[in-house]
Amino acid sequence: MAISLSVVVLLAVVLVVLIRGGSIKAGPAVVAVLFGFFLASSGMAPSIRRFLDSIADMISSVNF
Repeated sequence: MAISLSVVVLLAVVLVVLIRGGSIKAGPAVVAVLFGFFLASSGMAPSIRRFLDSIADMISSVNF
């Protein structure tokens, strides 16, 4: 739960920076957000969740 909340906040910050910087307009940003919303409710959501969890586990196991 904490990882997914962190990812959501990070992606929201990146989206705001892209909109304010002029790299992406508001229309495509809304489409991207809606795409993510509907993708999360699709049948692919568990596979995407497992993939992201495995990446998070891999990153957390790296010792600097």
